[in-house]
Amino acid sequence: MPILSIMILLPVLSAVVLVALPGIDGPRARVVALVTTLVEFALGLMLWSGYENAATGFQFVEKLPLFAPYLDWHLGIDGIALMLILLSVFLMPLCILASWESVKTRVPEYMAAFLIMESLMIGTFAARDIFLFYLFFEAGLIPMFLIIGIWGGARRIYASYKFFLYTLLGSVLMLVGMLYMVGEAGSTDIGVLSRWNFTPEAQFWLFLAFFASFAVKMPMWPVHTWLPDAHVEAPTAGSVILAGVLLKLGGYGFVRFSLPMFPDASAQLIWLVLALSMVAVVYTSLVALVQNDMKKLIAYSSVAHMAFVTAGLFALNTQGIEGSLVMMLSHGLVSGALFLCVGVVYDRLHTREIGRYGGLADTMPRYALLLLFFTMASVGLPATSGFVAEFLVLLGLYQTSTWATFVMTTGIILGAAYMLWLYRRIAFGSAAGDDTRAMPDLSLREVAILLPITAAVLWMGIYPKSFQAPMKPAIASIVARLDGREMATLPTRMTLTPGLPVNLLPAAMAAEPETHR
Repeated sequence: MPILSIMILLPVLSAVVLVALPGIDGPRARVVALVTTLVEFALGLMLWSGYENAATGFQFVEKLPLFAPYLDWHLGIDGIALMLILLSVFLMPLCILASWESVKTRVPEYMAAFLIMESLMIGTFAARDIFLFYLFFEAGLIPMFLIIGIWGGARRIYASYKFFLYTLLGSVLMLVGMLYMVGEAGSTDIGVLSRWNFTPEAQFWLFLAFFASFAVKMPMWPVHTWLPDAHVEAPTAGSVILAGVLLKLGGYGFVRFSLPMFPDASAQLIWLVLALSMVAVVYTSLVALVQNDMKKLIAYSSVAHMAFVTAGLFALNTQGIEGSLVMMLSHGLVSGALFLCVGVVYDRLHTREIGRYGGLADTMPRYALLLLFFTMASVGLPATSGFVAEFLVLLGLYQTSTWATFVMTTGIILGAAYMLWLYRRIAFGSAAGDDTRAMPDLSLREVAILLPITAAVLWMGIYPKSFQAPMKPAIASIVARLDGREMATLPTRMTLTPGLPVNLLPAAMAAEPETHR
C-alpha cells in the first residue's frame, strides 16, 4: 500500500471537498477535518508499527517519474522523518479541536488550510527528490500565510507578510544551491546527493546557501524577529502548528542536507553556528524575562530552545545529534501545549496580557495543574521529555566545547526563571478582577486536547528509547559520514578533544592538528 502517498493526498482531497462542495457549513467542516486528521494519525501509527528500527536506509519507498529527469514523485522515510511525521499527525487533530469554538468565520476555508498544511508537512519529511522537497518545503508557507492573514489578530497583515517574506527570501539561495548540486551530481535523488563528494570550496558556498533558508525557518538569531509577531497574531491552532512542526523544518533541513552533504563545511563553520546559538539562548531568554504578553514570552522561549537544537546538531557527534532530534520532538509537544494553554484563557478573557490574570490556581485548579506540568517540562524537569533532550544535547556539546556547554547551560537557568515567573504571575496571588475570578475551569473538550500531550511528554521522559530507537541508524549514518569526511579532507582543524574548549575564532580553525574525538 502506498501509505505515504495516501497520507499526502488524503488531506488535499478533504480540503477540496470542504471548499468546492456546496452546503458545507461550519459544523460539517469541523467534522470532516477532525475525521480526516484522525485517519491521518491512524496511518501514522501504521507507519510506526511497520517500521523496522534496526534496518538502515529508507523504508516505505515509492517512486514514480513525473517530469524525469528533473522531478520524480520519490518518497521514503528513515527514523528521523518517521518521528517528525508522527509529531505532525499527532498535533493536527488537537489543532482542529482547539479551533472548534474559537473560529466562527469562514470555517470551511480555515479547516481546508490546515488540511493542506498537513499534507505539505508530511510531503516535506517524506520527499526523497530534492526538488520535490523544495516544492513541499516552500508551499507550506502559503496556508500558514493565509491562516495568519485572515484569521489572525489586529496586526495580522503585517505579521503574515513579514513571515512570508523572511522565509521565502531565505530559500531563494537554497534553490540556486540545489540547481548547482543537481548539475554537478547529475541526480535529484537526496540519497545520491548525500553520498556525493562535493569539493570543499563548493561545500562552503552550498552550506551558506542552505543555511540562509534553514536559519530563518528555525529561526536562529538574528533572523528570528518574524516569529514573535507571527505567534502573537496567529490564532491558537496556528501558533501550535507553527511552533510544533513548522519550526522543525529548519532543523530537519540541517540533518537531511547540511550535515551529510556538506560535512567539510559543517566542520569548518561550526564556530558560526555555535556562536549564533550561544547568543540566541542568552539574548532571547533575557528578552523573554521582560515580556508582558504570554504568547510573546513563549515565542522567545521557542527561539532559545531551537538554539539548543542547532548547538546539538553541530556538536557533530551521536549524543548531540540525537539530543537535538529529541529536543525537536519535545519542543513540538511542550510549546504546542503552552500555546494551547494560552488559548484557553484567551478564549475566556480575550487578552494575553499577563497582568490581567492571577489566582488561577484557586479559580481554575485543573488548568493550573496542567499549566504547571508543561512549565516544568519546558524547563527540563526529570521524567519529562525536556530533561532527556537537554541532557543529551549538553552531553554531546561538552565533547566539542566546554565553553559552549557552559553558555548553553545558562539558558536552562534563564528558562527556569522566565517560565516560573510567568507561572507565578498567572496561577498565584489574587485575581486581577471580577472577570478573572469568574472564568470557568477546563471543559471536557479542553481536557481532551491537553491530556494526550501530557501522556506523550511523560512517555518520552520516562521511556525515551521508544522514540530514539527508530532514529539511531540514521544518526549513525550521518555521524559516519561526518567522521569519514573530516579524516579524509580536513587534516587540520580545531581540536575537539573532550573537555577542552573550542576556539570560536575562524582564524584559529586550522591552528591545531586534528585529533580523535
